[in-house]
Amino acid sequence: MSRRTILNEIKCEGVALHAGSQVHMTLGPARGGSGIVFRRSDLGGREIRASWDKVTETKLGTVIADASGMSVGVIEHLMAAVAGAEVDDLAVTLDGPEPPILDGDALSFLDLLEEARFHESLVVRRGVRVLKPIKVEREGAFAALEPADDRILEFDIQFDSPAIGKQRLAFVFTPGRFRMEIAPARTFGFLSELDALNKVGLAKGASLENTLAIEGDTIVNAERMRFADEFVRHKILDAMGDLALAGGPLIGRFVGHRSGHALNNALLRTLFADAANFAWVEI
Repeated sequence: MSRRTILNEIKCEGVALHAGSQVHMTLGPARGGSGIVFRRSDLGGREIRASWDKVTETKLGTVIADASGMSVGVIEHLMAAVAGAEVDDLAVTLDGPEPPILDGDALSFLDLLEEARFHESLVVRRGVRVLKPIKVEREGAFAALEPADDRILEFDIQFDSPAIGKQRLAFVFTPGRFRMEIAPARTFGFLSELDALNKVGLAKGASLENTLAIEGDTIVNAERMRFADEFVRHKILDAMGDLALAGGPLIGRFVGHRSGHALNNALLRTLFADAANFAWVEI
């Protein structure tokens, strides 16, 4: 299989989840082997490649930054769509600090990529095969990778609120299953935390249109739900977006137990810290 990009440029605009500002985004074709590159048109066109070693912040979203501090935040939903569409090379231009949140899912971005259509390059596609089990843990949560022939993601979550409770899902990746079972799952948050987040400049663009909101034991906008277990599906979506920063598809089994962006990134850093853990293979 050859590396894939998109054939045509496509544009959209929307509010940034944390900044709350209106952001214009352009997705464009990229040469084979260039990877996923973010460009900040509002900062003179400075660019940064989406990579696990560029992650500098993981609180309520994955942020990548260069040595000078130029950053792009909340990239995980777009990166999940990129991984789900099996796109390897893409130019992402933004005039703000984050991609627009759109519908709070990955399906919105996947629709854009599919509308732009796909184009195969002459460069061979490679993936990262997991060779040894690895695990990172923190405060009762963990993320792990194990050798497997398929791309498998398993996740379980547990929240005190019965609106979420315990949820578990195992997902074997195919592009079709991703579109139907994972990509539509929206992000979620607790209304009790919103004021505090707003005071520190976060979640300013969150709304009942793009976020499933929990208040006490109730999902405020439950009519917006697409799955009974949408919360764990979105956690798999987030993990896919974070793991897409590996630079190629991860061939192996990911297991997340109450894991988040920080542990997902720590897992990649552990994977690549030892050459015995992985091998680059042609797909």
